[in-house]
Amino acid sequence: MSKQEVILCEDLESSLKRAIDNCPHDRLFILTDDHTHRLCLSQLAGLSILKDAVEITIGAEDVHKTLETLASVWQVLSEKGATRHSLLINLGGGMVTDLGGFAAATFKRGIAYINIPTTLLAMVDASVGGKTGINFNGLKNEIGAFAPAASVLIETEFLRTLDAHNFFSGYAEMLKHGLISNTSHWAELLAFDTEKMDYGYLKKLVGHSVQVKEDIVEQDPFEHGIRKALNLGHTVGHAFESLALAENRPVLHGYAVAWGIVCELYLSHLKAGFPKEKMRQTIQFIKDNYGAFHFDCKQYDRLYEFMQHDKKNSAGVINFTLLKEIGDISINRTADKDTIFEMFDFYRECMGM
Repeated sequence: MSKQEVILCEDLESSLKRAIDNCPHDRLFILTDDHTHRLCLSQLAGLSILKDAVEITIGAEDVHKTLETLASVWQVLSEKGATRHSLLINLGGGMVTDLGGFAAATFKRGIAYINIPTTLLAMVDASVGGKTGINFNGLKNEIGAFAPAASVLIETEFLRTLDAHNFFSGYAEMLKHGLISNTSHWAELLAFDTEKMDYGYLKKLVGHSVQVKEDIVEQDPFEHGIRKALNLGHTVGHAFESLALAENRPVLHGYAVAWGIVCELYLSHLKAGFPKEKMRQTIQFIKDNYGAFHFDCKQYDRLYEFMQHDKKNSAGVINFTLLKEIGDISINRTADKDTIFEMFDFYRECMGM
């Protein structure tokens, strides 16, 4: 898998010009959703390099991360004369970069694309690492491909348009990167003042967070080994997301991951000896900033069933990424049904249910 270039922008226009120049193309397309068309495209308006770009706008939010939306993007590319030598720019959050990346990976067997993530979640997670895809059959990211962007341009100025919920959704992935990297990065994330946002300092934290992910992806682009470290919090988190969707009370991805981290740190403590005090501090931060996802013991079997659908499993055995200590990762760990139900008990008790 080719390496993608991640650029922490000082000046978006010059960074974008360089990224486009590095991708010789015949036609240029820019994919937005309803939100980024309204809130973010204006920041690129007037750039001469985009004057001939064809805009494709899709519905916002995860409910549009579907085969139908994907087909509508292929349709416009086809009708507007895109060829194998065309270039697609994805301007948006994780839904846009995931779906746009997959559209690019599959149209004419693959065209080049550039990601400009506009949410914190997309900056530190979805747009970096080459995973693309759509939701299918009620399951998240069920269909997709590994297909890295030519470039990912990270412009933290877009974060000023972000509401608190979307900020914290992205921050959960940063917290995960802190837990799998080192104690000092984890500690500075817990200490960051989210009330009075210092955007300059946030840019530094985002840069550090992206670096953690990039280093791991470079070692294991197709997720055969250490890249599974990035799944911390996700085995349970995806089950929470699926249950929330099934019950028509959708939650943001990062919130589900934060709640998943609570569960998987408990398993880490139980099975790998993760220190109790660090577990407590992390859970306290999550309780203070994310609230709780409510479910009762009648829903344990349904959650367990969702976890059995996780792509990281093999032969029906549920696989977890656990930690022995911050930065000391233990992949492909398993837990039986009784232990998983005990983990749910712990979650409900410590989150005050």
